[in-house]
Amino acid sequence: MTINHTKDSTRYPDLRGKTAVVTGSSSGIGEAIARHMGSEAMNVVINYINADEKVIDGLIYLIEQSGGRAVGIRADVGTEAGVQAIYDKAIEAFGDIDVWVNNAGFEIQSETHETSYEDWQRVLHVDLDGVFLGTKIAVQHFLKHNKKGNILNTSSIHDIIPWPTYASYATAKAGVLMFTKTTALEYAERGIRINAISPGALETPINAQRFADPAVRADTEGMIPMKKVGDPVDVANAAVWLISNEASYITGTTLYIDGGITLYNEFQGGRG
Repeated sequence: MTINHTKDSTRYPDLRGKTAVVTGSSSGIGEAIARHMGSEAMNVVINYINADEKVIDGLIYLIEQSGGRAVGIRADVGTEAGVQAIYDKAIEAFGDIDVWVNNAGFEIQSETHETSYEDWQRVLHVDLDGVFLGTKIAVQHFLKHNKKGNILNTSSIHDIIPWPTYASYATAKAGVLMFTKTTALEYAERGIRINAISPGALETPINAQRFADPAVRADTEGMIPMKKVGDPVDVANAAVWLISNEASYITGTTLYIDGGITLYNEFQGGRG
């Protein structure tokens, strides 16, 4: 993962010194977003649930080396207490919040008739409830302090594309899609922008074992019009742009970062 900035170089000067919460940011997309924010000299609150403390310490070090500041907090985004703890950590460390990224995600793959209610609830608990709770506390902060803040939700191409064994995950992400639009409409007049990013196939830890199989990789790349799997940095580049002033007239939008896979007819048919 390469972030092409130095400690003295930022792409978006308006982000310098601003504070962002990034949930689920110990690895993958969240880590890439957090590191990119660090390279923009932002203050970053890293949230995680299962990661080793040494991993978080290493991420904090990388962010600080690139010109940002960072703290970490272990908390469950699917609970009000967890989200409150994240908020409190941000205020304690940096005194304010300008950006909230609802990135934490979780998936369980199984056919619907074999999915337990507990597993169904676990997926929605993180992937949808977490977005609601994060958005709620961020908006409350923005309104209280009369801030034109930013909220960014990480969705998935499965917010519009069905896929066998992904019923719980796709349902949650479809909810994120409409939640993003609805809340963006609610708060646009008050200067709060709310957008989403929907990544496609990426080189993330969660996909590492899957893509280690050459046949699976070839099949996946064959479905992508650009014929390659993306990198989390591709998503981070778009995410940081969306929260910058360069995207100041954009709200309620879901940006697909997928190599064109959602355009491909065979994929839309749910080939598995």
